Amino acid sequence: MPQDIYQAIADPTRRQIIDLLANQSLPVNDVAERFDISRPAISKHIKILNECGLVVIRKKGRQRYCRADTQKLLEVIEWAQRYRKFWDKRLDALEAALTDEV
Repeated sequence: MPQDIYQAIADPTRRQIIDLLANQSLPVNDVAERFDISRPAISKHIKILNECGLVVIRKKGRQRYCRADTQKLLEVIEWAQRYRKFWDKRLDALEAALTDEV
């Protein structure tokens, strides 16, 4: 079953994996060595990231190399941008109200 990108990035470990793989391709074992959790747990996180398209896995010999596909994050950025204007207006109004009270 395909994973939801928003659920995938909700987990801090998966966000750290994306950060780690954003600029480099690494074997799964190398990714696992950088975390204080088990290799099977890292493999599960990578599988979830792969299912939603945030991590691409390619085999080279016996190794499975992972890299982040940060283009897929554009979907999240575009969704969040819709709310930026709303929050900017709210925060500007709050700032104005606080300034008026002083």
